[in-house]
Amino acid sequence: MTVEGVASGTRDSAGSATDGVPADGERLSLGVAARLSRYLQVLIQARKMGKETISSQELAAYTHINSTQIRRDLSGFGKFGKRGVGYRIESLVQEIRKILRTSGQHKIALFGAGHLGRAIASSDIFADHGFQIVAIFDVDPDQVGQELGGAPVRAFDELESVVAEQEVVVGVLAVPAEAAQEVADRLVAAGVKIIFNYSDRLLEVPPEVTVHTSSPAVDLLYALYFYLA
Repeated sequence: MTVEGVASGTRDSAGSATDGVPADGERLSLGVAARLSRYLQVLIQARKMGKETISSQELAAYTHINSTQIRRDLSGFGKFGKRGVGYRIESLVQEIRKILRTSGQHKIALFGAGHLGRAIASSDIFADHGFQIVAIFDVDPDQVGQELGGAPVRAFDELESVVAEQEVVVGVLAVPAEAAQEVADRLVAAGVKIIFNYSDRLLEVPPEVTVHTSSPAVDLLYALYFYLA
């Protein structure tokens, strides 16, 4: 068993680990994948604001990533921008989704229908990136049968059948810390390989399972260290 399994990066097409641009069939380095994900988040928000184009300088202002690095990242995959015009947002969103292999629809099971679970279910944060919450699970019988954000709240006992029927690929944990490991164990046994953990419990999972833990406190510490020092 490993604690907090994470994906490993690969070298780029030139054999260098610096830029992380992969050859065909290879995976992105963790650094490039993380930056592309940030670009995609900004692009989607800009699209919601009615913007059609965006410059590397604007992307830099929103992401705190140097504009030269942004142009280097994007030019490694083709010519997306036009001098004096910038990048066409809709086209770049589609291309980055292809690069990140998130062009299709991916199904999520959400665990916990409390305050955090309800906030997640009612948000479009996942839908914006092609993820669909197909089921929400809770142990409270008063919650079961309700609908949150268009998805039904189901009994925890239905986990295995729903994961198989809906072809769930990601489990999102918005449960108390003491319940998180049990949920993770059930998800792993059901074949789910990606777990997004909002609890503060360190999860033990097999090496082939990836756990991403989201912590506002850690994000704040990161921001304080890098931007206020």
